[in-house]
Amino acid sequence: MTTGGMPAGRCCDEGMNSNHSGSTGHAPTRRIASRAAIATALAAVLGVALVGCGGQGKDSGQQGQAAASGEAAADNGAKVLWVGDSIAGAEAPALEAALKASGVGFKDASSDGGGTVVDGGDEITGKISGDTWKQLAGDIQSFRPTVIAYQVTTYDWGAQDKQRAAYEKLARTAKDAGAKLVLVAAPPIKIDEFYQKHEPQMRTAPKAAEEAAKNSGGAAVFLDSSPLWGTDAGAAKAQRSSDGIHNCQQGAAAFAKWFSEQLGRQAGFTPATVDTWAKGAWTGDARYGNLKCGS
Repeated sequence: MTTGGMPAGRCCDEGMNSNHSGSTGHAPTRRIASRAAIATALAAVLGVALVGCGGQGKDSGQQGQAAASGEAAADNGAKVLWVGDSIAGAEAPALEAALKASGVGFKDASSDGGGTVVDGGDEITGKISGDTWKQLAGDIQSFRPTVIAYQVTTYDWGAQDKQRAAYEKLARTAKDAGAKLVLVAAPPIKIDEFYQKHEPQMRTAPKAAEEAAKNSGGAAVFLDSSPLWGTDAGAAKAQRSSDGIHNCQQGAAAFAKWFSEQLGRQAGFTPATVDTWAKGAWTGDARYGNLKCGS
């Protein structure tokens, strides 16, 4: 069975452009490991001292209490709109926790099975990109972000000039909205049968994004995530889940730490320390169960 030319139930595509589903199209949710076990694993990955589940991290103080209860730290005026596909969606729970603990507003606009701004000239990307641009306009109006952060998606297909043109349009859109555009390279993923024919286009997308940032006159910046993830999806550094595409909690936390530090330099805020947010309620997000994480 296919949906708009896309196999139904793709690992990251259950329903085209289905926002905030928290689902990654996997088999029924399996029991997620206890928060204590997740906290221990995160501590090992991030090199922080985390105390029991749901409590404060070392020297976290009131900020740690706020992060654990889902409340934001003092507002510093920055507001991040997070755009991408389900890979960005799997990063979003930790990123939201990290940014809110830093006093940064956050809205997850990622889409399972969608999220691209690139119309590559085919039926799938034509439909998805149209939906993304429409949603983006609404989110800009309602959320009024100071930063639009777009992680290159697995659907950014098309020739390199089409990719670059879409990213340049996104930079103009951000600038017109009074926001900075941050383009983020995606992590390496397993190239399966579905992605195989699009692999050359997926390789040019980050290059096109970097070119668009250079051509933006300061309206956009490109962040290369390979120092974090590496370039081999099968390597331990990539921190992919069992599907070879998404990340589990440890990968999400590593990304949130890295990205909040990068973004802090761009947006002028000091990221909260990891132990104020890394063991929060976000670790129990349903999407990690769907990915068979921590079981």
